[in-house]
Amino acid sequence: MRLISAGLILGLLAGLAQAKELSPREIYEQTSPAVVMVMGHPESGKSGSGGTGSIIQADGLVLTNAHVVIEEKTGKPYPRLSVFLKPGRVTGDTKVDLSRMAKARVLAYSSPLDLALLKLEGVRGPFPVIDLSDSERTRIGDRVIAIGHPEQGGLWTLTTGVISAEVDNFNGVKGKHVFQTETGLNRGNSGGPLVDSEGRMVGVNTAIARVAPDGLPITSISFSLKSTVARQWLSEQGVTGTASAAQAASSSTKAAAETPPPVSTAPSTSAPQATTSPKPGTTMGPSVKPAPTEPPMPARPYNLDQLLSERSKAEADLENMITEMRGKMKGR
Repeated sequence: MRLISAGLILGLLAGLAQAKELSPREIYEQTSPAVVMVMGHPESGKSGSGGTGSIIQADGLVLTNAHVVIEEKTGKPYPRLSVFLKPGRVTGDTKVDLSRMAKARVLAYSSPLDLALLKLEGVRGPFPVIDLSDSERTRIGDRVIAIGHPEQGGLWTLTTGVISAEVDNFNGVKGKHVFQTETGLNRGNSGGPLVDSEGRMVGVNTAIARVAPDGLPITSISFSLKSTVARQWLSEQGVTGTASAAQAASSSTKAAAETPPPVSTAPSTSAPQATTSPKPGTTMGPSVKPAPTEPPMPARPYNLDQLLSERSKAEADLENMITEMRGKMKGR
């Protein structure tokens, strides 16, 4: 009887240890290395889209929002997609913080669910990953955090809050089940992870409400697609598993402890095409429209539109230089 009692006690203690809540700092240190910044550039290079993504497999699969990587004008993936990996330390200097750039292509996307799956190219893994967990265990009132790049804020920013409500079939889309959260989200957070107190990704941040029809401002109303919905969609695309929490913690801790080497910044010379489309029968609707751009104010960390414009111009200049050099070599 004593042995049985001791075994039960050990089992209970193990269960409690596994369910231990982490501090926001611990969650950030564990998960942020797997969070990336995503930028899409059109052929014109005059504008683009920016958002956040999560690396869900060590070989470089990235989950984000469709409206981050699908050009609204064409309804197709941006011809140039850049993904920026987190540096060892975020300094606030975008030239330093965004020095680890990799190219990416869209493997699959669904505008109704606002999900997209990307593949990193031209850079070798393994990459730090975040565990895409089962959101069914998450309840209203549970603590959550978001990591992303809110415009006019910092890069790889941490915000905290709780689950405020659950909404099934969001905006009339069947199967699009979301959490409402008070966690601070803004333009630039799109596609980033919503993480629970155990460091598990339970949502993909997808929408914000800021102004009511009568013009009154709305605060603390944001929405995150449940991870269970994302996992089902990924399964339909042939992605049947993501890293375990233990793998995520191990690879993330290692990545955070070491200063990462620079990644090639050579631009893509051809437009990436989606190699996998959503399940037959899925209606591809228009991408989600980004929030209206507010007039820039002084003394703010970074402006998303300006950053997109600068990056697009830098890539275009580098591509032109490479083309010119190749022409001269052929002339010889």
